[in-house]
Amino acid sequence: MYVFNRGQWPVMIFDPAGNLLDTWGAGQFVRPHGIAFDGDGNLFLTDVGLHTVQKRTPDGRLLMEIGTPRMPAPLQSGLPFNQPTQVAVHPRGDLYITDGYGNSAVHHYSGEGKHLKSWGAPGDGPGQFSLPHAICFIGEDQILVADRENFRVQVFTLDGAFVRQMHMHKPQALFAGRGDDTNIYVAEGRAVPLMEAAMRTGRRVIVLDRDLNEVLRLGNDTGGEAPDQFISPHGISVDDEGSIYVAEVSYTALGSRLPVPQEVVSLRKWRRVEGGATSGAMAASAVPGYLAGVRLDGPGAQPPVAR
Repeated sequence: MYVFNRGQWPVMIFDPAGNLLDTWGAGQFVRPHGIAFDGDGNLFLTDVGLHTVQKRTPDGRLLMEIGTPRMPAPLQSGLPFNQPTQVAVHPRGDLYITDGYGNSAVHHYSGEGKHLKSWGAPGDGPGQFSLPHAICFIGEDQILVADRENFRVQVFTLDGAFVRQMHMHKPQALFAGRGDDTNIYVAEGRAVPLMEAAMRTGRRVIVLDRDLNEVLRLGNDTGGEAPDQFISPHGISVDDEGSIYVAEVSYTALGSRLPVPQEVVSLRKWRRVEGGATSGAMAASAVPGYLAGVRLDGPGAQPPVAR
């Protein structure tokens, strides 16, 4: 398991039980944000401080860098990049990159790093964005983009044609299931402070089918560190056994605001079980459930720092 974070060691490698195996990348990144993999196991790392996308081997060797480090494109120009957020790697090797904090665009690149197309503009209409924060594929012919500050996800063709949209509460992370798992996993962020007491306002994981129907939910709509709570989910992945991994910007959202600033849980694993909801998980009937709250900072491991 590879974790891209903003601590002393930007890339941290754990075994499935949460034991720290290795680290690399110290001093080589500014503000890590997104991580994705290609079919060969290479990493694609988005850095909103460097304004680049890097392709690296699993042991950290740099293979390709798209963008010029520390030289962002003009703000909201639509040109790559101004604080890119995430990469989705198509099975044929093409790259689709959300460019979100300083832009409102999706960029399409070849696997060799050649820019092919861009689309998007600031706004709330179809095909417009207010912080495109994450991206994944629906099958092999559609793209799903988390349009975070518009509180929605948008579906596009591979050429950028708008297909449909769906309301979500501050979607921050997306993951497309692999193989027989055809689900889409969405991590919703925390509510704005004024609405934190309201129900159905983020801090959860929603599992959707490919038609964007909800099939399962994790989280109880309140923030915290309990097995059925989230603070601010920011990254999500699912392994071949169906276990869900969620990384949170918990220090920024909670730990730094405590009377005595401290680390709070930032990375957890929910193990897939058969037969519905168990131990804090929330699942629809007749679908697989999850055993919540298996923390990934076990004996001998340094807890990850996600900010």
